[in-house]
Amino acid sequence: MDEPLLPLIVSPNELNSVLGEKDVIVVDLNLPETYALGHVPGAISFSFAELLDPRPPAMGFIASENNLSKIFSEAGITPESHVVAYDSEGTGKACRFLWTLDVVGHKGMSLLNGGFPAWQKSELEVELAAQQVKSTKYEVKIGTKGIADKEYILSHLNDNSVVVIDCRSAAEYAGQDIRSARGGHIPGSINMDWLLTLDCSQGFIKKSDKDLNALFGNLGITRDKEVIVHCQTHHRSSHTYIILKHLGYEKVRGYDGSWSEWGNDMNLPIEI
Repeated sequence: MDEPLLPLIVSPNELNSVLGEKDVIVVDLNLPETYALGHVPGAISFSFAELLDPRPPAMGFIASENNLSKIFSEAGITPESHVVAYDSEGTGKACRFLWTLDVVGHKGMSLLNGGFPAWQKSELEVELAAQQVKSTKYEVKIGTKGIADKEYILSHLNDNSVVVIDCRSAAEYAGQDIRSARGGHIPGSINMDWLLTLDCSQGFIKKSDKDLNALFGNLGITRDKEVIVHCQTHHRSSHTYIILKHLGYEKVRGYDGSWSEWGNDMNLPIEI
């Protein structure tokens, strides 16, 4: 199999070096009004909401195959495209986009480390004009790789080879900050606030791989285990998913129902 054009997480300068190449598509997940104020040259504006299929009270489910096929085609993406995603809000939206691509089996993808603020800080060119996109035909099939549902988690609650990471804040995990019908957490899950993976003094830049490996290692999250990540709507936890994949964790899943489903389903067990 051909090596990807870029690594999973790229610096602004790495992205800048391939701008304009045929198969590189840069996707801006910011609001249209933010995109209009400036974006990476050649980047297309993409609606984050189109990635989701809200089923209240659970708001983070992945969109249907038909909807994903439509929006990826309209964005000019093909199976051969190397897609680089970013936003200006912590890169959670960009990572949710990349997680979706991973679930449908797309190979070439990257996250712009630090998002658009890092691009601006690098003093690279910023474009104002909106891009005109030539549609393609991308037929999406959602597989079982990279995704978990509540039934899958229930069946692995007592499986020592599977670890669930709750990427919400400590207050949410402890049931002090309640954002669903119930507070608390999935039994046996490990709390690791997604912000712990970021060097907040540098904006939304990820911490060094050495520090990230130490973070997960100290929590007992090792590469031999299958790891399932979630938050409230699988927004924050999508970032952790990409970080784990970057670090070489091969068995990673995202629970798109997340706590907005689990915490609102009275038939599911919880711990506080």
